[in-house]
Amino acid sequence: MSPLEAVSARLPEPARDIRLNLQSVLGGSSLSPVSRLTVAIACAWASGSKPLARALEAEAQSTLPEPEAAATIDDARAAAALMSMNNIFYRFRHFVGKEGYRERPARLRMGRIARPLTDKATFELACLAVSAIHGCEDCVKSHELTVLGHGKTEDDVMDTIRLAAVVHAAAVGLLMTEE
Repeated sequence: MSPLEAVSARLPEPARDIRLNLQSVLGGSSLSPVSRLTVAIACAWASGSKPLARALEAEAQSTLPEPEAAATIDDARAAAALMSMNNIFYRFRHFVGKEGYRERPARLRMGRIARPLTDKATFELACLAVSAIHGCEDCVKSHELTVLGHGKTEDDVMDTIRLAAVVHAAAVGLLMTEE
């Protein structure tokens, strides 16, 4: 049994649909395997599930050739970390809605977004997915536009958000099994 199958098997009966959906969204979509796994790993880390993130990383290592596997894992972690910072900052500015806050510079380093190890579209898909999990409207809109500008389709966006929803739900399901 693979690490991902073992983690999926731990999902309790109330999360049975999530187990089935996880197999489905990871099994195929409009996204490439690299994009699919980058998004899934980023979402697992963003959802706070170390067991799920590690299982997905093992999946990347077993199914992708090197150096793609290492790049996928590294970009996923970078997207999860950067969006965890950015989503709080930009969501605050959006919630408050004062022009004075919008005019002030963020002064937050985000260089990795411009120089991903995989490709720009894949990294942006991961940023979009994590931003959706964190509920940052400005970031979701910005990353969705960037993704479309890099040749991805609305089907790719929907598959990304579906993947984010299912991975986040799996992380919640796994919380139900913790002591």
